Amino acid sequence: MSMTRGGVRAAARPGTVPSSAGEETEFRLLGPVEIRHGGAGTDIVPPGPKQRVLLSALVLHAGRLLSVDQLTEELWGDSPPSNAANALQAHVARLRRLLPEEPAPAPGHEWITTLPTGYLLSLGQAGTDVERFHRLSARGRAAIATDPGYAAQLLRRSLSLWRGPALQDSRYGPICTSEADRLEENRLTVLETLYDASLRCAQHGEITGELEKLTSDHPLRERFYDLLMIALYRGGRQAEALGVYERARRRLVESLGIEPGPVLRGRLEAILNHSPDLSAPTGPGFPAGPTTPADTLELGSEIVRLQQHIDELCRRQEALVRRFDALTARLPETG
Repeated sequence: MSMTRGGVRAAARPGTVPSSAGEETEFRLLGPVEIRHGGAGTDIVPPGPKQRVLLSALVLHAGRLLSVDQLTEELWGDSPPSNAANALQAHVARLRRLLPEEPAPAPGHEWITTLPTGYLLSLGQAGTDVERFHRLSARGRAAIATDPGYAAQLLRRSLSLWRGPALQDSRYGPICTSEADRLEENRLTVLETLYDASLRCAQHGEITGELEKLTSDHPLRERFYDLLMIALYRGGRQAEALGVYERARRRLVESLGIEPGPVLRGRLEAILNHSPDLSAPTGPGFPAGPTTPADTLELGSEIVRLQQHIDELCRRQEALVRRFDALTARLPETG
């Protein structure tokens, strides 16, 4: 353990690898809430639940004002202390002492700004694991049609950022609770996309066990059953695939009183009819190198955006030149 400003402990989590000097600060919310201080190579762990909740809420709303009333509800719910504003101010002061001195959002500025009606956290050059998760998963989704192997790599990288449930031990108020639920739904959707990509790469044998566990952990999520049925069928296990449908139907009827949806029913029909659409893809495989169609597409999009920006600047320059010429033409001639 090391000490930060104000004597607040900055505990390095067991099993973590220290960051190299010069790395940016990162706020981590995908698991236990902590701050990776790149310069010091430590993970700063807020010491109490209210510190974690306060930090989480401010990071989730980075760059936006959170009012005193919002933060009071987030920390104390329907039972705030009589001096809630002062208590909140004290928690903010402790959090300020906990945050690393460098790199601050800007020279001479604090991470947290006090405003007349509330508080605002500025990330500056710092990042969040939530942002990285969304960036990687978006790249994976973009690549799935042209390069599913590379897409699967990106999606697994995005999922590897999760160290536990989102905002672990920080889900008290409406801000953190709703965001944690949204992030969990994002995670499950990325898992569905990952196994779709894996099936497109004929990796049905490698993912069957993972899908079995997911149908057990999320018994009302039909997409996992659908993917598992495809994987089993492609592995020559048709009877087991049909059994998965029956298991899904039983759970849905018992829990929700509904039959499986049209996608799952259509998958059952396809398996019974040995639809050729269910066959595993064949071919030489899919490249997974650093230069991919997805990268090319992303690069092309950036070039288009830059070209549009250049064109806009040229148009503005031409308008300014015309305006300049018009104004100078109105000046009286000298000499």
